[in-house]
Amino acid sequence: RFQMLLCVGNFFGSTSETEWAEYRTGAKKAPIPTYVLGANDQETVSYFPDVSGCELAENITYLGRRGLYSGTSGLQIAYLSGTESQDEPAPAYSFSAKDVAELKTSFLSTPSFKGVDILLTSPWPRDVGAFGNSAVSVLFSGGAGFQTDLTKDRLLLAYSRVLLPYRNHTVLQETPQHVSRFIALADVGNTSKKKYLYAFSIVPMSLMDPAELVKQPQDVTENPYRKSRKEAQKTKAPLCAEEEPACQFFFDLNKHQGKKRPSDGKERGNSQPKQARKPPQPTGPCWFCLASPEVEKHLVVSIGTHCYLALAKGGLLPDHVLILPIGHYQSVVDLSSEVVEEVTKYKSALKEFFRSKGKRYVLFERNYRSQHLQLQVIPLPLDHCTSEDIKESFIVQAQEQQIELLEIPEHSDITQVAQPGTPYFYVELDTGEKLFHRIRGRFPLHFGRWVLASEALLALPQRADWRQCAAERAEEAAQARAFRRDFQPFDFALRA
Repeated sequence: RFQMLLCVGNFFGSTSETEWAEYRTGAKKAPIPTYVLGANDQETVSYFPDVSGCELAENITYLGRRGLYSGTSGLQIAYLSGTESQDEPAPAYSFSAKDVAELKTSFLSTPSFKGVDILLTSPWPRDVGAFGNSAVSVLFSGGAGFQTDLTKDRLLLAYSRVLLPYRNHTVLQETPQHVSRFIALADVGNTSKKKYLYAFSIVPMSLMDPAELVKQPQDVTENPYRKSRKEAQKTKAPLCAEEEPACQFFFDLNKHQGKKRPSDGKERGNSQPKQARKPPQPTGPCWFCLASPEVEKHLVVSIGTHCYLALAKGGLLPDHVLILPIGHYQSVVDLSSEVVEEVTKYKSALKEFFRSKGKRYVLFERNYRSQHLQLQVIPLPLDHCTSEDIKESFIVQAQEQQIELLEIPEHSDITQVAQPGTPYFYVELDTGEKLFHRIRGRFPLHFGRWVLASEALLALPQRADWRQCAAERAEEAAQARAFRRDFQPFDFALRA
């Protein structure tokens, strides 16, 4: 009991003229209203007599080159027919940047525009596979050079695979919006028996409760096109003439339509290639810069290329350890990519190390009244508490302190919710679950330790303040030697 059938890709395929004539003359009839896109090649152009759309046979409608179809239920379906073309005017079997820009303009002419329910295309947008749930095999060379956020579509049907849903807003920085889902289909009757038909039910967004519409599913990922934009902004090398046809056009609802991504590195008057950012120098003595004479080197247990590990001074536990950058960085969001990469390696090594001892770690960072980044890593017994117990303890105690502690979605990153210089408190479990608080006023300096030392977790309230946990230098050195020895099999820095 379907209301309609939507077809993407080459609708006619290898259809014989005799077979099609049976539908065109009414000898055969499509069982439900069927909506198709236009030609993908020169050979099938003749099947589509009117570029603006027309009925091809009873119950079979050609939507047109581009446009918006509105159903009686309020469902809105945007569409682009054919393959992508760099030429202007585009061939009859293709769409161009101008077509996309004009489609966008038609949406923006409606002041209350929030998005469409479905977008139909035959090729799929470049980089839609980013954050996908498996490797992507592109069926169209280069991919299409448009991006689906031009319509803020909820569902994109294209030609050939299924990816995880992605969000259309930046977490904690923009108003929550609905997610989009990319559904891709294989050839009809393909020999690999891959899915070429996808059945779904969808409620038009115009009929949905706003709160229900913006709910984010558990497996939602970041918007793949924002990643493309960031990478494009970092790329300053000019393209050669042979590469020019592969340039991608970015269409942002908030910017001048049809603007092409700069590719010569000279926008904003900057003609020099961007130099790798060097860490800033501390304004005074720093206890954590490895080259500083103030560093208590007897606590150091591992040294990598960009980071090092050291036992915490006055640690909550004997194996309370810190991940620290060798250079002077204030917070995680200030780190260069190579430092981030090594921090990730240390996290992975510590997870393996602590799991071998029947423990899980909790990591937290307080970017508030601190000069040098310190990632505090504290192990907890696996059989003592679950990750849900840990999160609940942090959230409950945050509420008691009137601190808004929010969970960052699984596929998000701290750099996506905090800008450099922003004070914040951040918690990360070794499962990848994350909690975040943007500090806007006063903040209890020992909050992370308070939660972990509480009766609900380690039951060590007397150790909540590190100053009450000071040990003699000889004892600290002995603890560091013991940690170094046990950690050695997991220490990637020793194998480098």
